[in-house]
Amino acid sequence: MNRTELRFALRTLPFLDSRAQLPAGALELRPHPGRRLLVWHPDAIEAVFRADQRLGHPGSRSFRPLMGPKSLLWQEGERHASYRRVLGTPLRGRRLAGYREMIAATVHEAIDALPTGAEPPIADWTRRIALRIMARIVFGEADEGVLEPFAAWMDRALGSRYRTLAYRYVKGNLPLPGATLEHALTAAARTAARANPATLAGQLLGADSPFAGIDDGELRDQIVSLLFAGHETTASTAAWALFWLSRDDSLRERVVAEVSSSDGFAADEVPVLQAVVQETLRITPPVPAAGNRVLTRDCPFDGGTVAAGTVVTPSIYLAHHRADSFAEPYRFDAGRFLGGRVPPQRYFPFGGGIRHCLGSQLGQAEVRMIVAAMLRRRELVCVDPRAGVPQLRGHAMAPSPRLRIRILKCRD
Repeated sequence: MNRTELRFALRTLPFLDSRAQLPAGALELRPHPGRRLLVWHPDAIEAVFRADQRLGHPGSRSFRPLMGPKSLLWQEGERHASYRRVLGTPLRGRRLAGYREMIAATVHEAIDALPTGAEPPIADWTRRIALRIMARIVFGEADEGVLEPFAAWMDRALGSRYRTLAYRYVKGNLPLPGATLEHALTAAARTAARANPATLAGQLLGADSPFAGIDDGELRDQIVSLLFAGHETTASTAAWALFWLSRDDSLRERVVAEVSSSDGFAADEVPVLQAVVQETLRITPPVPAAGNRVLTRDCPFDGGTVAAGTVVTPSIYLAHHRADSFAEPYRFDAGRFLGGRVPPQRYFPFGGGIRHCLGSQLGQAEVRMIVAAMLRRRELVCVDPRAGVPQLRGHAMAPSPRLRIRILKCRD
């Protein structure tokens, strides 16, 4: 590991902030062996996503063992496309409405447990909600006997940035879940598929699915990937949205007025809240990078040539903090998203190309419903705004666990 890679690994966000305004919008992290470039110039982003079908997608050295080698996240070609068809269709468009009541019930159940004076760590609170929602989508139920050890495993692997780095560079890999949890996950999926074909497990393992006969190893990789990707980023976004709203009384009251007559499920009913969610995804994107790509042929870039075999990583964080794309990029301003659409090569919180996040619509609906219910039912304040600093959980970016809210009043 060279000095640049070391600084990037140990002080990722300060490292990125110091380079956000580089005119080229590109940075060489490693010259050799295996050149690696971080890119965020809009032209480079557009070129990467446009050529995505011709690129390789090796995944992360840390996350590939964690999610599993057969995860849909690393699949290529027709098998990757098949996974996206089977698992993505239920998570978007009109099919989303089928989850509305379940999401609302899960959120309200969590808010019921917040009396006046409660001070929950906001990221932990939203993480529990989002994991229960995703479990109900995957399995049809939220079995704490499975979810508690799953959450404990994720926290052991990702809860501390320095512990994560120690696992990776000293022990070689992040900790795996163990045979007991893996068996519980695959057994829950197969039981759900038999009992309720409408669940994601049922869609995956149904008789007419191309994956009906997958073995427990491949099934384990898909279930872990769905549960992790389906809750971690949503939870972080919801926590950040509540934090940003706690800092701006005027904006918060505008959102409160909107959600007095809406549960937040439909974005067009709550344009200010949706703008808050979009700006939250810009300034504190839950995933700072959009996944590694490997060039399969030489490509022109910035007056030169980038050779085949180079790993190119689109940086969501840097693109979202580029001053020529967003004036005063470190200032939270939901108004940026009330005046029109931002070009996708400048704003891509869910990645792009053929790897665009399957659950982007679901995740945003969840965030809106969490925020809407919380503001409608509770008056809250941020206990220590200075704790509103991001930290990395693996490749995800979440609020510090020290960030707490205090419930001032119940409005029920």
